[in-house]
Amino acid sequence: MRAVFSVLCGCTGFALHAQEPELLPSFATCMDKEVARYERALRRVQDMPETQPFEIGDMRGTEFCGSVGIVTCDRSEEKLPCQHAFAEEQDALGARILATLPEPGAVQGRAGQWSDDLYPLVLALAQGTSAGPDCGGDTDVMAAWCEAREANRRLMNAVLAWQLARFLNAAPDAIEAGWAKVPPPVRPQARPDEN
Repeated sequence: MRAVFSVLCGCTGFALHAQEPELLPSFATCMDKEVARYERALRRVQDMPETQPFEIGDMRGTEFCGSVGIVTCDRSEEKLPCQHAFAEEQDALGARILATLPEPGAVQGRAGQWSDDLYPLVLALAQGTSAGPDCGGDTDVMAAWCEAREANRRLMNAVLAWQLARFLNAAPDAIEAGWAKVPPPVRPQARPDEN
């Protein structure tokens, strides 16, 4: 009987542990880490002897950070107000990024003709507006989620424009521009107890 009780308690403890929500970084911390990742990649490309194509532009990290924010709101007590505030936070960050970027004519093609053609298009995409209500007709819950997701897509365009401007040495780094901070150091994870 004692063995059955021990197994039952152990299983219940495992189930309770499995249901605890995973700790997620804040959106700002997540974005700071993404900016630091890009700056490391940029330094590697800039140290190469030949001009490299713009292959380091990547929106997956920004999208991940947006997902982190959405999940954080879904776990909060005030889900809908949190999603709305999160969408506003992302749009505000996108506006701060765009405010640091040069106009297309001010960018001289460090990487050749393709950059002269690409930067204006990427910047125009980042500054673009929707052709209509992206989230119209949804329930309140789905509209709030959609609003936060669409704000992340707009932010992704702003980050891509910043990444390209940085690649072309035409924009300040995010910390200097004031829209990101140095991310916290990565803490080493404890090794599992082998006993």
